[in-house]
Amino acid sequence: MAKFVVTKDTLIGDILDYDVETARFFFEIGMHCLGCPMSRGESIADACSVHGTNADELVKKINAYLETK
Repeated sequence: MAKFVVTKDTLIGDILDYDVETARFFFEIGMHCLGCPMSRGESIADACSVHGTNADELVKKINAYLETK
């Protein structure tokens, strides 16, 4: 089975569908709108830009978490 790797272009909805527990990383940086249909279609880069956070750091955290699965 291919490993799921997150990039800045990965859609938030795809990440949550793969592992709902990743929601905590979005909550930690103030992205509390994960249930909104608009946010599910946003890339990490787009969401981080809107929320004023570093997309590279978020990608790194999520991928490190997924490596433990």
